[in-house]
Amino acid sequence: MLGIPAQLAGCREVVLCTPGNHPAIYFAAKLVGVTKVFRIGGAQAIAAMAYGTESVPKVYKIFGPGNQYVTAAKMLVAKEGMSIDMPAGPSEVAVYADDSAIPAFVAADLLSQAEHGADSQVLLVSTSKKLLTSVNLTLSTQLGRLPRQAMAAKALENSKMILLDNQADAIDLLNDYAAEHLILSIENAEEVADQIINAGSIFLGNYTPESAGDYASGTNHTLPTNGFARAYSGVSLDSFVKKITVQHITREGLQNVGPVVEAMAEAESLDAHKRAVSIRLASLAEVNPVL
Repeated sequence: MLGIPAQLAGCREVVLCTPGNHPAIYFAAKLVGVTKVFRIGGAQAIAAMAYGTESVPKVYKIFGPGNQYVTAAKMLVAKEGMSIDMPAGPSEVAVYADDSAIPAFVAADLLSQAEHGADSQVLLVSTSKKLLTSVNLTLSTQLGRLPRQAMAAKALENSKMILLDNQADAIDLLNDYAAEHLILSIENAEEVADQIINAGSIFLGNYTPESAGDYASGTNHTLPTNGFARAYSGVSLDSFVKKITVQHITREGLQNVGPVVEAMAEAESLDAHKRAVSIRLASLAEVNPVL
């Protein structure tokens, strides 16, 4: 999810830090253009990439989600001038469901985020008490089948089911919450999606699980969490591109735009700014400038 846009953007060096040692990680890294891999994880990996070590090069920008410690480390190095993609972690999902939703699907989506870690959060919003009751029942059943049920259960302790009176209130709540992942399991999902202004990524309908966004549907899965979707977008190709603007003004061009610059500089009492233009205009008018 990060190597491919880096490759498309033409990044010459891509450094991967991972605590994992599975062959699939190294194969995928080679496939998407990673140039260096280090077996480091957590906040220490962020520090290594931010400051550089004898073996790990200092990078220009740090990408990728992580737990609360990784996110805190990214934000700390950002205060010192290191560029990061966004605050991304721990994971969260909000589901807005009505009576058209399938309770077992909703419960599965909630648990797919809860199993990330004890500090993950899941939120279910509905205007249907019947739906909430049904989801709660199947949630308990599905939780008991999970290998990571202890971790998921811890996450559920910090999670909520909220019953609201109407759809307008639900939309207001979801925009305030600004979820990393927002699943709309409702009849008018596309209509409501147009009213969502704060979310990392939106999943429409009963057959669009959040896990498809993790692995296969094509959107980037590095997304803002903890309400940061109010100000940040998810990672895209643009995140890897640094832009440099270039300008070249001809003689005729300066004669056209110069007086505007002079007037604006004078209005700001920046005489040297004005003079940088005036001295050139005087030269073009074949008047001896006062140097």
